[in-house]
Amino acid sequence: MENMRVVIVEDDELLLKNLGLLLEGEPGISVVGSFASAEEAVSGMKKLTFDILLADLGLPGESGIELIEWTKEKFPDSDIMAHTVFDDRDTVFAAIKAGASGYILKGTTPRELIEALHNLHGGGAPMSPKIARAMIQEFQNRKYNEQYLLTPREKEILLSLEKGLTYTEIADSLNISPHTVHTHIKNTYDKLHATGRMSALRKARRKGII
Repeated sequence: MENMRVVIVEDDELLLKNLGLLLEGEPGISVVGSFASAEEAVSGMKKLTFDILLADLGLPGESGIELIEWTKEKFPDSDIMAHTVFDDRDTVFAAIKAGASGYILKGTTPRELIEALHNLHGGGAPMSPKIARAMIQEFQNRKYNEQYLLTPREKEILLSLEKGLTYTEIADSLNISPHTVHTHIKNTYDKLHATGRMSALRKARRKGII
C-alpha cells in the first residue's frame, strides 16, 4: 500500500499533537509536517514532499482558506482537506473554491477522519454529512432560482418562438415593435448562453423555465 504523506496545520496545540499521534499510529500514513499557523506552514512546506494537507480554517494571522489557496497554487497535485468547526455556507464554499477537495467537521471520530483521508487520497471528495447536505440544498435552490432567470415577457416571446412564429408575428401578437422583440430575444440568448433558437429552447426546457 502506498504511503500517504500528510501535513497538519492546526493552531490548537493539544489537537495538533493528538492528530499527529493518531495519524502516525495508522499503517500507511506518515505525518511529514505539523504547523500551528499558516505562516509556519508556508515556510515549512516548501521543503517537504506531501500528498495531503489537513488544514484548520480558523488560524491566527493568515486564514486557513488563504493557506489552501497558496498550497493549491504551489502544489497543484496535492489534496487538501479542511478540518474545522465552521459549517456556514460562505466558509464551506470559500474553502472549496480555494482548492479543498474534502471538508470534515471537527468532532468527527478518529476512524471517520482516517477513512476520509484515505477516501481523499484515493480520488474522492469526502465531506461530513452536514456539509454534503448543505451543498446539495445550495444546488437545489440554485436550480429553483433558474426558473426565474427570464422575465415574464422574455418567457412569453420564447414560447412564441417555440410555436414557430416570426419576429413580426410575435411583435403583432404582443403589440410591440420587431426591434423590441429582437432585443428581448438577444437578452434571452445571453442569459441562457444560447447560440440560437433551438439552443435557447433546449436550455430553457432543461432548466425548467418552459
